[in-house]
Amino acid sequence: METLHPNGLTRRGLLGAFCAATLVAAPNYTNAFGFLRGAGDIRKIKMYSGRTGESIDTIYWIEGEYIPEALKEINTFMRDVRTNQVKRIDKRAIDILAASHRMLDADAPFLLLSGYRSPKTNAMLRRRSRAVARNSLHMKGQAADVRLHGRSVAQVAKAAMSCSAGGVGRYSRSGFVHMDCGPVRTWGR
Repeated sequence: METLHPNGLTRRGLLGAFCAATLVAAPNYTNAFGFLRGAGDIRKIKMYSGRTGESIDTIYWIEGEYIPEALKEINTFMRDVRTNQVKRIDKRAIDILAASHRMLDADAPFLLLSGYRSPKTNAMLRRRSRAVARNSLHMKGQAADVRLHGRSVAQVAKAAMSCSAGGVGRYSRSGFVHMDCGPVRTWGR
């Protein structure tokens, strides 16, 4: 049964508004959620890296304000683990990941397969697979490849696509979903 929040929205309504607002990928992006201020709105990200054994479970945005320390922690977590290079991860990409995870209503964290990639790492991966883009948004800190225990690739992709806020690639054979904050588009099966 849906519970009603003090502002009259249901939990599902709040999630829909959160994801719909992600669509506004413009300079005023951080103000897009202004109508939820006062409602105790938070954004949280929960991920695990099998490569490093590290995990992150942090609130990075509270009632209209990003938390710089949390963003720095996310940047470090999503670093290129092959070169240990850290890059600022685009807040829009973080928001898409958080909104997708929240819509899936999962307790398990996203398993991060790839966040930021240095040009060197991207070139190496490109030599191994034609599926790796030459100008990958991973190199700009605008993409992540994830999977979620207990959810299918189709379910995770559907949640990301419902945000209508960037690219969503389904890699069913490899068991992961690519999410980015670039142009809205989809690919894969």
